[in-house]
Amino acid sequence: MSTNSKITNEFALARLTAQFDGKIISAETPYDLLTIEVPAADLHAVISWLKSDDVLRVAYLTNIAGIHYPTQENREFAVVYHLHSLENNFRIRLKAYIPLANPTVKTITDLYAGANWMERETFDFYGIMFAGHPNLTRILNEETMDYFPMRKEYRLEDDTRQDKDNRFFGR
Repeated sequence: MSTNSKITNEFALARLTAQFDGKIISAETPYDLLTIEVPAADLHAVISWLKSDDVLRVAYLTNIAGIHYPTQENREFAVVYHLHSLENNFRIRLKAYIPLANPTVKTITDLYAGANWMERETFDFYGIMFAGHPNLTRILNEETMDYFPMRKEYRLEDDTRQDKDNRFFGR
């Protein structure tokens, strides 16, 4: 495919499906963004292939995020990767679900140096572990925190705060 040709979602999905037969759990295109779910065990291999594929050339990691779904048994967390081929102007979102009992996926810091801070932030707020990460420590919250504040099991407001005057919040 020439660099002037547009990579379509259908073309990218067909290419991924051919490479990872049986590993694509689901695929959809909300807002024209190809979104693929893969098993957590295959995330690293899929991302590595996307980066090294000589046609898709997905060389830029835009974002890594965590999501907490407390009511989905054995799928309580999702790790979401947004990747971009600047050369082909093509974007893709990868998702993998992991259980609360073992919220772990393999790090991609060996593929994208920028994943370092994104994985640390996801760990810091959700407690998702990135196996093989070179320094998986808190990055934004204080080190003494013994919880992960973006999990939905925690209240939105801290009742222990003394500096908040509810009169200013319509209460």
